[in-house]
Amino acid sequence: MVDRNLNDGPVGADNTTDPFVALARASVEGFVATGESITLPDRLPEELLTRRAGVFVSLHERGELRGCIGTIGPTQPNVALEILRNGVLACSEDPRFPPVAAEELDWLEYSVDVLDEPESIASESELDVREYGVIVTKGWRRGLLLPNLDGIDTVAQQVSIAKRKAGIADDEPDVQLERFRVVRHTAGGEPHRG
Repeated sequence: MVDRNLNDGPVGADNTTDPFVALARASVEGFVATGESITLPDRLPEELLTRRAGVFVSLHERGELRGCIGTIGPTQPNVALEILRNGVLACSEDPRFPPVAAEELDWLEYSVDVLDEPESIASESELDVREYGVIVTKGWRRGLLLPNLDGIDTVAQQVSIAKRKAGIADDEPDVQLERFRVVRHTAGGEPHRG
């Protein structure tokens, strides 16, 4: 495992690692090593400190999803803190998986999705699985699926999975739909071992 001290220079200063991804990796590796959240490193890019947005941190191991937790809208004062929080939750509290163990760290692949503001849409015809994520809402139940995911090729699949995540039956009427775009950060998120 590479032990990287983010305070040695600006996050992503090597020009190959996206600073969003570097922060997610540091968050996960720090939490797995110590059981504590790391503090924000010095010299982060301005966008990480001034922007507020929903953020998803996704972890894959050997091509398979290993954890993914995120927020539809901002819950923290800035994107950097959103990444730190969701990195910890993705590696330790995704209910689909056991917590990430130290021996897995070298095999993890990271991506960070920063969500644009969702917009209401009238029908599924306004969706495109490659361009837009979807949020489905029925009363207090709400489910989200990110755009451009492997194995999701149709809008019907995308909406069905989002409904399932929300506990909404496929045939329930009067479901509200929203769409959103994301900026997906992946540069430098490759596993240390392949």
